[in-house]
Amino acid sequence: MSDMCRKFRVTGRVQGVWFRAWTQRTAEELGLRGWVRNEDDGSVSGVAAGPEDAVARFLEALKHGPERAVVAEVETEASGEDAGDGFRVAP
Repeated sequence: MSDMCRKFRVTGRVQGVWFRAWTQRTAEELGLRGWVRNEDDGSVSGVAAGPEDAVARFLEALKHGPERAVVAEVETEASGEDAGDGFRVAP
């Protein structure tokens, strides 16, 4: 299976609920590369890259998030961005 890279943006109650740490852990468990960060508008955004099936599972998991999160919407789009090595929480 080939690799893919997707940008994502998650809205709802996703800041102050450990969403970024949960996202990083979930991505690492799936062997993905990329990053996640808080946005000024209260959303969380990032990039995830890796095998298509792992990215698909990751994007599905974002719809639920960690226990205290309330996800309203997950937007995704294809990305040509270099996701780098590993998965990090960006400033």
